[in-house]
Amino acid sequence: MNRVATWIIPTLLVAISACGPDQAAQLLETAQFEERQTNRVHAKELYEEILRHYPDSPAAKIARTRLTELADKP
Repeated sequence: MNRVATWIIPTLLVAISACGPDQAAQLLETAQFEERQTNRVHAKELYEEILRHYPDSPAAKIARTRLTELADKP
């Protein structure tokens, strides 16, 4: 039983940490990195993912702005 708890607790902690506004911030950071690397396609995908999964987060506001600005570029 102790071995089961040893695996379940870390697994749950990892799963919980992958959710919420911190994930939105991490996606935003990755999208901005992709944009700096001139990988606009992937950056757009990440910005859209932020809007889909975290529409009310602070990251979503930035993602909307960046998508608008990227849409204006060729």
